[in-house]
Amino acid sequence: MIAGTKADKVIGVIEKIALKKRNLVQEITLDMAGNMNLIAKKYFPNATRVTDRFHVKKLTTKALQEIRIKYRWEAIDQENNGIEKENQISNL
Repeated sequence: MIAGTKADKVIGVIEKIALKKRNLVQEITLDMAGNMNLIAKKYFPNATRVTDRFHVKKLTTKALQEIRIKYRWEAIDQENNGIEKENQISNL
């Protein structure tokens, strides 16, 4: 494991590994930093690149939360509109 995402630091460590050994790597787990994907593709050409679950879960949870909040506000607006209509009718 290499700490950080600075390309030159990561490449420096990877280049110390013989190409023959790098070609044996079958799978690499990456975070979502774009430069890491490019490095993995270049230096481990035979490996399958997989995005780690933490980042996928984090993005999914955030997206679902945004949708939930949107629908909740729509429900509140509908409820408020219904109350407003009832008040208008009762004031007639």
